[in-house]
Amino acid sequence: MLVSIVCVYNNEKILKNYLLEGLKKQNFEYELILINNVQNKFSSAAKALNHGASKAKGKYIVFAHQDIKFKHENVLANIYNCIKNHPEGIFGIAGRDDSNITLSNIEHGIPPQRINDIQIKGLIPVQTLDECLFIVPKKIFEQQKFDEKTIDNWHLYAVDYCLEAQEKGIKSYVIGINGIIHRSSGYSMNNNYYKTLRKVAKKHKNIPIIYTTMGKWPTNKILLEIFILLKKAKKILNKTILK
Repeated sequence: MLVSIVCVYNNEKILKNYLLEGLKKQNFEYELILINNVQNKFSSAAKALNHGASKAKGKYIVFAHQDIKFKHENVLANIYNCIKNHPEGIFGIAGRDDSNITLSNIEHGIPPQRINDIQIKGLIPVQTLDECLFIVPKKIFEQQKFDEKTIDNWHLYAVDYCLEAQEKGIKSYVIGINGIIHRSSGYSMNNNYYKTLRKVAKKHKNIPIIYTTMGKWPTNKILLEIFILLKKAKKILNKTILK
């Protein structure tokens, strides 16, 4: 088995209409590990995904959101072909380096729209990857699980994983691949997000700036609080303008 797909879901309708709908078209063999969290059995992504990944038999473990859809039959095969010669990396479909844009070819939102006008190809090195879909070689995951102490809710688990791997000399890459839709618009910042962000920043304080698809964040405690306040103020202002 080459690929194991691990998904935690809490909405059976979305799961069926997105991830499962796209997977059933694929011309590539895969193992599917679904973790039913409708009843909130798991309190965090780290616990749920560690549980699911422990069952994986594939060479690569794909962690995917329930609202990811593959548009055509070759998407999974194309992903594998892009990463098969790179067993020492972590891979995703969206990520961020020190530039001011998210690197990705995916479409997101309802109706689906491109994240930006930049079309990427191949593997692009980034600091962190987005949680919507990312891939870890099993041999790496066996040495590094998700940090259940730092990641105690449903945010920033891929970011933390990439940063921890980076400290061990393992690089992260965005795959320049087309044909993937993410139902969510990608905006998921709330108090739990900021709570986890503070913990991730403290854990990786040796890195001056953490770049995520939600923005860039200094690890300095005082500067981080200023950035959080500015982000919250911007959100309130945007809502006021829309009214």
